Amino acid sequence: MRRFQTLPSVLGLAMAGLIGGISSVFAQQAIPSCQPPNAGEYLLLVVSPTANNQKQLRSALPPELKTITCKYLNETVTRVGGFNKIDDANRWARYVSNIVGLSAIITTRPTTPDVQAQTQPQPQRQAQPPQQTLSYNPQALGEGYAVLVDYYNRPELVNSVQQAVGGNVGFVSYGQRPYLLAVYTTNQSEAYNTLQKLNNGGFVASIVDSRKVILLRSTVRL
Repeated sequence: MRRFQTLPSVLGLAMAGLIGGISSVFAQQAIPSCQPPNAGEYLLLVVSPTANNQKQLRSALPPELKTITCKYLNETVTRVGGFNKIDDANRWARYVSNIVGLSAIITTRPTTPDVQAQTQPQPQRQAQPPQQTLSYNPQALGEGYAVLVDYYNRPELVNSVQQAVGGNVGFVSYGQRPYLLAVYTTNQSEAYNTLQKLNNGGFVASIVDSRKVILLRSTVRL
């Protein structure tokens, strides 16, 4: 009889473990997607995959900076916004890297209404790469900064991006999504200057850690 009396407690523990596991799964799925920056805003997305990363980051930042944990592409990041000047975003990105040891992505949104309307995503069409001029040879970029442009399945933007940066652009994959590569450089100032040029030209651009970027084509053109 004593053996049967312990059965409900065993089942209770098993159910508690199962519910706890389900709750954990739902908690992991509850991370929302990151909201895009406002027009003309520079947004800081700090790669922080663990709760410890997020806690360290929040303790290192002043309380007036609003932070939200969200999903950007396939990464868990802490959204820190927003900055009206690229220099401010750049300064905080360096601070986070030096103090907390986490890498940050800076992204922005164009301020020109006409260009924004032209570059809205078209979800009914599958993304197609621009025409390639070199053979397919994917490889990871090295250490440095990559300035990426979301071309929203509009390969005709290649020429416009080339004009904005004054040179050829590449084709890359970042977070399992295709982008145009405006600049790959180890010079931080060059990367931020390029980002600002693209923002002024109305393009949706981001600065990311180039080590996480896969180069698919070094040069593309229509």
